[in-house]
Amino acid sequence: MGDALWKLTAAAQAEAVRGGEVSAAELVESHLERVAEINPEVNAITQLLAEHAREAAGRTDRRRAAGEELGPLAGVPFTVKESTAVEGVPTTFGTPRFRDLVAPADAPPVARLRAAGAIPIGHSNLPTLILAGMHTRSELFGDTVNPWDRGRTPGGSSGGDAVAVATGMAALGLGNDSGGSVRVPAQFCGVTGLKPTTGRFPADHRIPGQGDPGPASQLLVTDGPFARSVGDLRLAYEVLSGADPRDPRAVPVPAYGETLPGPVKVAVVADPGGHGVHPTLRAAVATAADALRDAGYDVREVDVPRLDEALDVYGRLTVTEFAPSWPVVRELLGEGGDRYVGRMMERTPPASADEFMKLMGVWLNIRRSWAEFLDEHPLLLGPSFTEPPVEPGLESRDRAGWDRVESGKRLCTVTSFVGVPGVAVPTGTADGLPTGVQIIGRAFREDLCLAAAESIEDQLGVLTPVDPRRGARTAG
Repeated sequence: MGDALWKLTAAAQAEAVRGGEVSAAELVESHLERVAEINPEVNAITQLLAEHAREAAGRTDRRRAAGEELGPLAGVPFTVKESTAVEGVPTTFGTPRFRDLVAPADAPPVARLRAAGAIPIGHSNLPTLILAGMHTRSELFGDTVNPWDRGRTPGGSSGGDAVAVATGMAALGLGNDSGGSVRVPAQFCGVTGLKPTTGRFPADHRIPGQGDPGPASQLLVTDGPFARSVGDLRLAYEVLSGADPRDPRAVPVPAYGETLPGPVKVAVVADPGGHGVHPTLRAAVATAADALRDAGYDVREVDVPRLDEALDVYGRLTVTEFAPSWPVVRELLGEGGDRYVGRMMERTPPASADEFMKLMGVWLNIRRSWAEFLDEHPLLLGPSFTEPPVEPGLESRDRAGWDRVESGKRLCTVTSFVGVPGVAVPTGTADGLPTGVQIIGRAFREDLCLAAAESIEDQLGVLTPVDPRRGARTAG
């Protein structure tokens, strides 16, 4: 069993440690050996916290020997995106300017995972400052490789965590999502991922010395976990949920709501807004819909409300908030790193103060429309990205590539904009690449999303861990 510890689910790893079947030290060493073998191939983990992890494992084993009760994630290794603070470790955001920006304390989700017994094993790669594009490449650490195909991007901006989990270097990953940054890499790498409701998990996205971000950044960005199975994703969800005085946005809503009278309605949209969808993803949505029907859900095709309007307002609000800092940020992004945001700035002019106030009102009105839609259809099934994994850097190559990527993740963008939860779940493979969908739900009903995703997984199976040296092919 010791040679295969990294292959176990997070739940099985924690159970083995709590029961004394293996030590936390053995579990951590198994993952460190996997990192040494695989990370040179994929470049997902940027700062390996080997000694920190060994020390934490030792403390866990001493607690168990003393008869103390261990947490639900006892000994389970997890990665943390380079934009999220781990105490005593630089939070670099992938830029050389921040290579010495040592975090004085854990960010709230890191602290929660630790309190449950999980052990941070490393920081993970991201696009520089989270802004350089959808492909996971940072100025400080270089490119992360999709373990299924070196010629395809792993997605982003939380691509490092998705790859680490997909390849067995960690059982869980902690990313964040403001328009697909968890769900797209989950689809591209064949793992599960959760974007929670705005306010479900406490977080702290401040850069030291910069103060709190503006309203769009505060309301769009949510931290979210990756796992290889929905059951493990549920464990992380239960640990991460709840209020915290460090984040006044987080609310004390129960992790599980009332059971809905069945059958639960699921709206299916393979091609959100009718802008086009690749046949592979249309088939993935159809396969997932069939799985939900078989599980007793009431599945029907219904398009989503006010998609194009929501995408426009999302762009106007974020550009307006971001415009004053763009000259400074552009310098930090490095050569070529400014192309993605630069094209967005060219396409979407900042709003005036009066326009911004009106846009905030429209935002609330669109959220109301979605609340009414989800009141009628508690769940929504669709793609996280409307194409198979694309080539690295497509969004920064030219205007056509930028448009293609923005369109591909449109369902992620709009659901981040309205603040509702989404769970990404694999549906299989096509042409050697993973396929997947997302289940979107009412605000604070992640439990419904997880249950539906688990019904899909029960029928279609789990795709990872994958060995990139044996399982991946190289694009021609």
